[in-house]
Amino acid sequence: MKQKREDVRNIAIIAHVDHGKTTLVDELLKQSGVFRANQEVAERVMDSNDIERERGITILSKNTAVTYKGVKINIIDTPGHADFGGEVERVLKMVDGVILVVDAFEGPMPQTRFVLRKALELSLPVIVCINKIDRPEARPQEVVDEVLELFLELDASDEQLDCPFVFASAKNGSATTNLTVKNKDMKPLFDTILDYIPAPEGDPEAGTQLLISTIDYNEYVGRIGVGKVDNGTISVNQEVVIVNHHDPEKQTKVKVSKLYEFDGLSKVEVRQAGIGSIVAISGIADLHIGDTLCAPANPVPIPFQKISEPTIAMYFMVNDSPLAGKEGKYVTSRHLRDRLFRELNTDVSLRVEETDSTDSFKVSGRGELHLSVLIETMRREGYEFAVSKAEVLYRHDEKGHLLEPMEQVYIDVPEEYAGIVIEKLGQRKGELTNMTPGNGGTTRLEFLIPSRGLIGYRGEFLTDTRGNGVMNAVFDSYGPYKGDIQYRSLGSLIAFEAGEAITYGLFNAQERGALFIGPGEKVYAGMVIGQTGRSEDIEVNVCKTKKLTNTRSSSADEALRLTPPRILSLEQALDFIDTDELLEVTPTSLRMRKKILDHTQRKRAAMQSRQPS
Repeated sequence: MKQKREDVRNIAIIAHVDHGKTTLVDELLKQSGVFRANQEVAERVMDSNDIERERGITILSKNTAVTYKGVKINIIDTPGHADFGGEVERVLKMVDGVILVVDAFEGPMPQTRFVLRKALELSLPVIVCINKIDRPEARPQEVVDEVLELFLELDASDEQLDCPFVFASAKNGSATTNLTVKNKDMKPLFDTILDYIPAPEGDPEAGTQLLISTIDYNEYVGRIGVGKVDNGTISVNQEVVIVNHHDPEKQTKVKVSKLYEFDGLSKVEVRQAGIGSIVAISGIADLHIGDTLCAPANPVPIPFQKISEPTIAMYFMVNDSPLAGKEGKYVTSRHLRDRLFRELNTDVSLRVEETDSTDSFKVSGRGELHLSVLIETMRREGYEFAVSKAEVLYRHDEKGHLLEPMEQVYIDVPEEYAGIVIEKLGQRKGELTNMTPGNGGTTRLEFLIPSRGLIGYRGEFLTDTRGNGVMNAVFDSYGPYKGDIQYRSLGSLIAFEAGEAITYGLFNAQERGALFIGPGEKVYAGMVIGQTGRSEDIEVNVCKTKKLTNTRSSSADEALRLTPPRILSLEQALDFIDTDELLEVTPTSLRMRKKILDHTQRKRAAMQSRQPS
């Protein structure tokens, strides 16, 4: 017999990136009394990982819980980037409703559509929170209309359309349901959650059923499964069977050794948990996302949608450059292999495959950002390795036609830059599907473009729009192959010999193009040190010193004027490298290089590739 559990509510906070989800959760935590009155609290306390804090984005979904009027509200903060959509998809299975956060100036954005579609497909009730109403240019009433239009576009049901709107300023810690009524706290939002989000339902007398929706990993206890108790109860030392909806063969008997519930930001050990509780379970080694823990008497798995497949891949390989092993702590193929396979414990959208070479691994993910965050995390942990240019994963249809991943791209740019963006994306096989005037002299462009057309474009886009453009891409579907795309129109400047870059050599080299290195940096033959102004690669000798012919000319070197080098970030370097190049990644350096370092072998390989096969 199904019952509601009125003392619990489970909600997820979903939004486009940077619309204020994490700040909103901070305020809910503060105002529910999770922190002591005099406790110092870091901003965006939920973004615990360094990269999340620096970039101001949420990568991993986080669980927390607050108590309001005797009701425990489990809150899950989800990522807004489509690259981390695998996180969003599975988190929504744990909750009974969502809070959709929308910026009061920007209105609904591409990721808003992406995350909202997922919630509506699961028939979850939605509370819309129009955030940042304290912004001087905020336009909350117009944004309400835009959100309702989006609901209609996504075929929301009548009940979903009749959703409550709450207006908030997470920064100021206030919320209101009526714009004419000023308020000083978050109570209206808490009350709306209790009134509108249904209590979790289940049969407390039935056998245990708990779906694992996320996996956490801890060096000390190993895998930790997080999920919601759908039916029955679960307790410590209980015997359960692991089954999986997509793998009917799987049936493993295990014992629950530790059980936790969330309270504020911490996990609290409990002996037992009932329906609607979100719990963490440790001590079960072979636990995966999508597994259901059941009572042995009735092992019925809970259906679970398959995680979206990766669309992009890179090769991670052992660094074999002349400067290898000097800056990293973990440099061998065993280190690299163990680290990549460990990432699979927590990242459900990632795939790691071994290749013919023991020194190289194929790593597939949801987008360039997804993989660049993994690269950045590894280099901070002391790993040294090399990566290839990102490539897309193709498929074939029943008739054998080649299909490639297509993306829906939304671009907001000042009107004067719209022309250059349309031209550049046209060259990259992008198809303009919509063009509308935006707010304050901007234009909204919508394209359908092959995923590979976006590889290496972001840096160019920022240059073309003088940093004023905003670009968002969401995976659309697999479509017919669109033909060849030229990634880069300009060649690389390549170091001719090993040594240390010298002012005189760099001065001569800068006439050929833009440099990426300054004097005093170590270089080796085959290393990419700049970009040429022409389409072909040029080799230069930057270690060359001036021949001293008389005493005066030795000081003339000091008068040589070098243009400051262009220092590339990790993303820019990944975008820049071509298909015959690699990026060498160490904890302290990023170096671009040719795959084949030797000049003669490189020429030979280029000639062979031009010959008709």
